[in-house]
This record gives sequence, C-alpha cells and structure tokens, in this order.
Amino acid sequence: MNKSSRISGFHKMSAAERLNIVKTFSNLNDETVKLFENTGNIPIDLADNLVENVIGTMNIPLGIATNMKINGQDTLIPMATEESSVVAAVCNAARQCYDNGGFTTSMSGSLMIAQIQLVNITNPEYCKALIWEKKEDIKEICNACDPILMSHGGGFKDIEIRVIHTNAAAMVITHIIVDTRDAMGANAVNTMAEKLAPEIENWTGGKVYLRILSNLADKRLARARAVWTCESIGGESVRDGIISAYEFADHDPYRAATHNKGIMNGVSAVVLATGNDTRAVEAGAHAYATRRGSYRSLTHWEKDKHGNLVGSIEIPMAVGLIGGATKLHPIAKANLQIIGVQNANQLAEIIAAVGLAQNFSALKSLATVGIQKGHMSLHAQNIAMMAGAIGEEIEKIAKILVDKSLVRIDIAQEELTKLRGQ
Repeated sequence: MNKSSRISGFHKMSAAERLNIVKTFSNLNDETVKLFENTGNIPIDLADNLVENVIGTMNIPLGIATNMKINGQDTLIPMATEESSVVAAVCNAARQCYDNGGFTTSMSGSLMIAQIQLVNITNPEYCKALIWEKKEDIKEICNACDPILMSHGGGFKDIEIRVIHTNAAAMVITHIIVDTRDAMGANAVNTMAEKLAPEIENWTGGKVYLRILSNLADKRLARARAVWTCESIGGESVRDGIISAYEFADHDPYRAATHNKGIMNGVSAVVLATGNDTRAVEAGAHAYATRRGSYRSLTHWEKDKHGNLVGSIEIPMAVGLIGGATKLHPIAKANLQIIGVQNANQLAEIIAAVGLAQNFSALKSLATVGIQKGHMSLHAQNIAMMAGAIGEEIEKIAKILVDKSLVRIDIAQEELTKLRGQ
C-alpha cells in the first residue's frame, strides 16, 4: 500500500489526532506513542501554539554551570545541551579564573538592523542621497509602528545607506537602526521595514523586494574577558600551548570552524535554555567571524606583562527577555529567574562569558591531554547506556572503556556481558 504525506487538514487537527496518523504512517508501537504523549514540562496546548503540526515535545538535558563570577557577582547559569562535557567545561574554566576575579563583561548596546532592498533604478547614488534627506520622515514612520517600544526608551536611532553593484544591476540598501531594548527585536524591526518599503518606492520610483532584519547584529556586541594565572592552569607551557592553539585557529579557517563551534557549544546552550533564537545567534556569530576578510577566531588569547593568560571574546548577541518562547515557555522563564538578569544586555554579557569559558577549556584540553580524554570520559557513559548498562553498571563500564581508550559500543557490550557474568 502506497503511503502519502499529502494529508488534508493536518494542521487543523488536534495533536492527538496528528499523532495517531503518524503512528499509522510510520508503524509506531504503543510504547513509542506514549513517549510522544509525555510532553514533560510543556503543556501540549502550549506546544501546539508555539509551532505547527505538533505531535509532542523533545526534552533536552538541562545542566547548571557553576563557579561563574561575572562582574563580581556569582551566578548560576542554566545550559540546555545534548553534548557531553559542555557544562563541565564551563564549570572547570570558571573555577580556574574564579580567584582572579572571574569574568568582566560589557555590551555595545541593544541596536538591531533591518534592511530594505531597492532595485529597478538607474540612478542609485541619487536615490541614496534622496533617502538620506528623508531621515526624519523615516524616524517618524518607524517610531509610530511600536509605541510600546518607544515608551521603554527604544525606537529608531539612525540609518545607513549602501549602494551594492551586483551582476544584475545596482541596488540601494537602506539600513534602519533600531534600539529594541529588552526584546530580541526581529518582529519590531521587520514591521518597521515593511511599513517603510512603499514610502521608499514612492520617493525613488524604484521597487522594494526584501525588507527584513539582519542577523549580523554587529551593533549589538557582547564582550567578556578574564585572566588565568599560570599557577591555576598548570604552568607556562599550558599557557603557551593555548595561545598557539588560538593562533592556529585565527589564521586557518579549517581550525577556526571547529574552534568557533566549541564556543557556540556554550553560547547556544544558554540561548536555548532561555528560550532565545539559537539559529539567529549562531548565524550572527559566524558571519562576524569573517569581518576581517577571512573566517577567524571569535576569541583572542594573549599573555599579559605578568605572564598570565588573558582571554577575550566579542560576539554579536541578539537575545531578549520578552517575546516568543522566552515569555511563554515555563522552563525558559524559570531559567531566567535562576540567572537573575534585569535586562537583555546583562543576559547577552553572561552568554559571552560562557562562550569564553567554553573556549578556554577546549583549548586547554587540546594543548595538553587532547580533547578526547576529558570528552570521552563523559561520552563513555553514553556508550555504556547504549550497550544496555543500567544503574551502577554505567559508571563501571564507562571507566573500563576510558581505561582501555576504547570507547566503542562493541567493547561496552563485551564488558557488560563479563560484568553481569560475575
């Protein structure tokens, strides 16, 4: 019998009705269906309103990063991730710089950019000048779109206008720069851009196609720095190895890709835990890493005049405390309470500090014992469970795998059989 994915009215059905259709289509057994029916801490009605065609939820482990001191204040940081060693890496990095003051952070502001693409023009420089003359009109139109944002001190701040010469023709790209305050700001700036589009067409006689935010939030930069003494990290050779590993990443995009992915292990875990947009933050970070003409490190590592290891990070961080899942997801709201931030800038700074901590631990592992030893000790537990280990068996099998340096499921199954035979 042929199966069809063309299911009329699927989006109008209840979650239970959709699940039943999926059960039949994919031959799911009753035990698997029960997994989908258990939606954990998200009521099915809420999930059904957050995204389309819901049949259930998928839980991600939520850990707490300890030892984090940021701007003199001790902070517990929730991290949602499925990857072993990510939370532990942040805890260890923070512990090693805790007595030296922890992390110091800053933020460039809460400005977001929306782009308006003007085409079908033969006089781009003239149109650019004309749009500049309309700056006050643009400000008035933008601010009228969101009086609530205005009441919180946000709103239109400036414009930037660029002429792009493409293979097809010249385009005039207008950037509206908006202070979105404690919101991530996508909805606010997109609304303003769409409102402005017909006006720009009227002023110039051109045609507007795209009018949407940019996730390269380079006017919303979060910064963090910290100092690690040689004594706290294992000596000068470790410090020099970390700096050498950083220099490799900063000058080779193949290394930088994995280097920055490690940073995002920590960053994305906090972004997800707080109900913010992981894809937007990741896109902005990787785009920002190319700002000097090639893909390079998001962090910088040096030694100061005292011989200490000093690290810093600068990363676009478009996150908010209001709107979307941040306000609707019960665990996201609880995680923000745990962190205890008062505004979106504070949250962004904390996330940057986590990214720096994550990078420190990865570079230290690479420069010393290798990434596998620390990572595999935790990954071995996953392999042990995959082999069928339960309870106390998990740690016993994991230890055997690590001691043998053979973290493989076939070895785990053999050792589990031996253990149970005893």
